[in-house]
Amino acid sequence: MKSLVEVIQDPVVRPRVVEDACRLIDEEVDRKGGVGGFALKQGYKLVRKLKGGRMIPDAVNHLLDEFAGAIEPLHAEHREAGGQGFDAFLRQHEDRAANALLAITDRRAERSDNRVLVATYRKLRPSAIGHVREALPGVGRMVDRYTAD
Repeated sequence: MKSLVEVIQDPVVRPRVVEDACRLIDEEVDRKGGVGGFALKQGYKLVRKLKGGRMIPDAVNHLLDEFAGAIEPLHAEHREAGGQGFDAFLRQHEDRAANALLAITDRRAERSDNRVLVATYRKLRPSAIGHVREALPGVGRMVDRYTAD
């Protein structure tokens, strides 16, 4: 079985992974409700307009290697343990997985020259851990689709 890092290096597979990841992000944002959901949707709407509408796909593609590297240790543990799907495994290890992914975006935001992006990220970051936790089952299912034998 290929590792997630190996899978995303395939030039045929990578664009599909990026597209699926963008779809997952869209779905997660769309299902948010309440005041916090409204703020998230507004921030996301703003970010989606950047770079002629390419900001989200470009960011996903740019961060994909780091995200895969952050998730790969958990995926390797999951494969060794066997049994359940990776979505269930990520739910059991949600703090570790969410913090690994957010550490990447935190570092990137600190180095960004895009003031709009940084301001939006800082505004939304306090609630991000919860949103990432909620998205992990979808991430797990997506990883399973691409790493299944």
